[in-house]
Amino acid sequence: MSVSAPGFPCLEPPSNPLILKLEHGFDLSAADKATLEALSARTREVEARKDLIQEGERPEVVHLVMSGLACRYKVLPDGKRQILAFLIPGDFCDLHVAILGFMDHSICTLSRCTVVAISSESIAELTLNHPRITRALWWATLVDEGILREWLTGMGQRSSEAQTAHLFCELLVRLQAVGLAAPNSCQLPLTQNELADALGISPVHMNRTLQQLRSDGLIVLAKGMLTVPDVARLQAFAHFNPNYLHLLRRTGQA
Repeated sequence: MSVSAPGFPCLEPPSNPLILKLEHGFDLSAADKATLEALSARTREVEARKDLIQEGERPEVVHLVMSGLACRYKVLPDGKRQILAFLIPGDFCDLHVAILGFMDHSICTLSRCTVVAISSESIAELTLNHPRITRALWWATLVDEGILREWLTGMGQRSSEAQTAHLFCELLVRLQAVGLAAPNSCQLPLTQNELADALGISPVHMNRTLQQLRSDGLIVLAKGMLTVPDVARLQAFAHFNPNYLHLLRRTGQA
């Protein structure tokens, strides 16, 4: 069962999401922000469920998500898919891939997206001439690694209910950081199959897990909208600690 339509318009940030995101990692000057505005100015629309780049391809550009939701994924020989990460506005899809030369995974839109294609040369110039931006990009890469560690921990050690609750807590916090979520709700244009592919469980198990979370009063998920009646309760249930997202510096808690 789908929790949203493929063309569901969603996650359109109030201002430049790349700047909003990177400011959590490092103080950016007015000149830095102007540089990032120029870098992300030339956008294009991509429909839902379209590959931006496929595994094995040699990319000539780096993709940046400006609105909508995308994912990293791999497909096994038997056709089974594993979603490796959800990409929200402000996220680079493949920032450092030019160093490696080819893609070891694929990138796909999950909703209608606005993206920017940035040349590898522009990224190289950016890192050479803008040290504050470079440090912020390092921060973003380290956060991506922290998210991956949490996903691996969840798959190995959490129940499906706790794993799903943890993912919802994570997405809510990440979207709040770029101005795209209320304190207890956010747009979430994902199908149950996509959630199952991210969590490493079957669609049938995913359906039962969501039913359990609903019946326990922990979530409301309908028509592409996630609502959490009691955020603290959901976080406690999932044992969610947002420290791996490293957002404390921006919020004045560190």
